[in-house]
Amino acid sequence: MPEEQNDSPARDSSLIRPYARTGGRTTARHDLRLETLLSTDEDRLYRATNDQAAMMRLCLQPRSVAEISALMKIPLGVTRVLLSDLITLNLVAVHEPSAQPNIALLERVLSGLRKL
Repeated sequence: MPEEQNDSPARDSSLIRPYARTGGRTTARHDLRLETLLSTDEDRLYRATNDQAAMMRLCLQPRSVAEISALMKIPLGVTRVLLSDLITLNLVAVHEPSAQPNIALLERVLSGLRKL
């Protein structure tokens, strides 16, 4: 008689391994720092897959890489790879920070990191 399968966390589809999200890739194509801001608009959402759309919805208002990682509850390295894919597909825009640090942005980044 076959054993009954239990609902163990390993079988839960909501728990996706980081390497599965990136297809085994560990390096982003773009250099994304924690404070790098990304944004998008609703017109681009129609071109995204479900996984991409969830990340893009966060970018409807400019957000830092660190904030996106914290809000998506995924590791920073995985976030960088996935965001790099969105940049390559021209689904999000990158806004490099100016030479002068933005205190409000740094506070938002710090808040996002604390949520990790």
